Amino acid sequence: MTRIRIRQAAELLGVSDDTVRRWIDNGSLLAQKDDSGRMAVDGAALAEFARAHAAASPDLLGSGSSARNRFTGIVTGIVSDTVMSQVELQCGPFRVVSLMSSEAVRDLGLEPGKIAVAVVKSTTVIVETPVETS
Repeated sequence: MTRIRIRQAAELLGVSDDTVRRWIDNGSLLAQKDDSGRMAVDGAALAEFARAHAAASPDLLGSGSSARNRFTGIVTGIVSDTVMSQVELQCGPFRVVSLMSSEAVRDLGLEPGKIAVAVVKSTTVIVETPVETS
């Protein structure tokens, strides 16, 4: 059984440690002491809690889409040449980088400070796990 400490649970949920502690105190999230005596949440329970309490991404596009991976954020940087551009967005705690034509950047009016939605539709998603140390 995977046990996740409060600080890491907070990072994964995008909230403060205090918020996770309040959820534990009010019974919304169950925690127990781990082998070292610190409070920890069961990984499966945290996953269920995260799914049940996930906020829907704002639909700034106002249209339907088959893509389910949508990250609303703010443009933080653009590097362009005559043909291609690299556009960086900060979407909550996540940095999303897109490569697109410089023409697309101009057509979309992208510039640092503009709100945008990164829509990811891919058949290849790489999943990694951290190396566990004893």
